[in-house]
Amino acid sequence: MMHFDSLQGWLTWQESLHPLAIDLGLERAAHIYHVLNPDAIKPPTITIAGTNGKGSCVAFLEAIYAAEGYCVGSYTSPHIQKYNERIRINGKPVSDALICEAFARIESAREDMSLSYFEFGTLAALDIFWRFNVDIQLLEVGMGGRLDAVNIIDADIALVSSIHIDHVDWLGATREAIGHEKAGIFRANTPAIVGDPNPPESLRQNAIDKHALLYCIGKDFSYQKQATGWNWTAQDYTLTELPEPGLKGEHQYRNASSVIMAIQQLNDRMPVKESSIRSGLKNVNLPGRFQLIELNNATPLLLDVGHNPEAVATLADYISAAYPKRRVHAIFSMMKDKDIASVLKIMAPVIHAWYFVPLTNPRAISTSAVQDFFSQCQIANVSFDYTAFAGAFAAAKKKCQNDDLLLVFGSFFLVSDCLNELEGK
Repeated sequence: MMHFDSLQGWLTWQESLHPLAIDLGLERAAHIYHVLNPDAIKPPTITIAGTNGKGSCVAFLEAIYAAEGYCVGSYTSPHIQKYNERIRINGKPVSDALICEAFARIESAREDMSLSYFEFGTLAALDIFWRFNVDIQLLEVGMGGRLDAVNIIDADIALVSSIHIDHVDWLGATREAIGHEKAGIFRANTPAIVGDPNPPESLRQNAIDKHALLYCIGKDFSYQKQATGWNWTAQDYTLTELPEPGLKGEHQYRNASSVIMAIQQLNDRMPVKESSIRSGLKNVNLPGRFQLIELNNATPLLLDVGHNPEAVATLADYISAAYPKRRVHAIFSMMKDKDIASVLKIMAPVIHAWYFVPLTNPRAISTSAVQDFFSQCQIANVSFDYTAFAGAFAAAKKKCQNDDLLLVFGSFFLVSDCLNELEGK
């Protein structure tokens, strides 16, 4: 049996243990979960799937339940700076020691069964939340839903934030195929909340086939923006003059609305006062999503991990509305399996100058390959002169004038590099 004294030791070993970085399936994780927790004791659970918006929904739920005074366990991925960000209790990443202890228990239980990096992390989160006796656990699906490791848990509420084309090699190339995978988290006689305003038919049909209790935005619940705040309505219940969500962008009203619906559906077991909803909406925090940082000079810095067409479309809309007529200097990189051409076309109208940064991740796009995309899209004013983030960041800052905007977007890894640079790491 392997054992390591440091979290990094465990993670490095896990990356080499399983032959596939992504290996969808439930049997391995489910078996070890039941070895660790034979009585399958779990707190009330909300599982969140979706192409975009999953992390935002978890952040809203976390903030609202914490404001009510509950002990909240949250599991999300990927992390931006530290692995510990994936496993949080009341918004705080758990310690290296807690994760290492959970990994040691998983290693003892798995015997000769191979586990992926993601399965180790999922099992560690579930083990820590159970032992910590949290009041509620929030589980973000890593990819898809049906075969994702978090789906070994029968959720009390299933929430699907949005459905778009992404991860086509694993989930399929159509919204119908992807909707089928996302609907894998639905359970019989259990609320299934959908925040996509135009969900694929496969999602609705899966809910019917599974006898889930389906609630769709625009039909079963809705929001209306007002001159002062916004209103949320479902059946015979209304919340009025809610505060603007602390996470920016029009799409956050949909995410917040879906979250309020989830909270209402669980209210008999986990009561939440209206004041806690208001507090959570206002005080929510989520690094890397439309994150605004004020630099020493007058130029604002905006960070966003958006990496598919729908995510960057909301980013482009936000920049146009919040920073009209400002010149935008964008530091950019992406993974090679993404729809890079569409992303460039969407962002080109709002960006004045581009600075490409190659990433060390094996999935990252190369400089030569991304040059072809910029050429195909007929985008000029692009610099490919930098081998690392620090050089591009320094150059972009130097060229920015006071009323410009500095943007870093396209990848979790790039945003991580930016935050590390700002912290002097």
